[in-house]
Amino acid sequence: MSNHTEAVAYVDGATTKAFVTVWCALLFMTGVEVFLAYEQIPVLVFLTALVGLSVIKAALIIAYFMHLKFEKLSLFLTLFPMLIFCIILMLLLFMPDSSRLMMMRPQ
Repeated sequence: MSNHTEAVAYVDGATTKAFVTVWCALLFMTGVEVFLAYEQIPVLVFLTALVGLSVIKAALIIAYFMHLKFEKLSLFLTLFPMLIFCIILMLLLFMPDSSRLMMMRPQ
């Protein structure tokens, strides 16, 4: 049997502490979203907060759990336009439908 050693690349910032911190931040933001769902706040503020928190959560997930933060810049520049495209699609397709619900929500 031959003794093979695998080279493991060490990346600064890719520690268990960093991943747990990001996970706790994601859990906190999810808690804020659930809390906002039970509060009687204006619909526009509610939807803006949910979309904003969702974009931040998506960025954290992409950066840390999909390891995009630790990749080369060229990979990031390949995927970033798709993120912008998805946000625009969301704003053009889903926001008009959710604004319609403002008229249907009981006062």
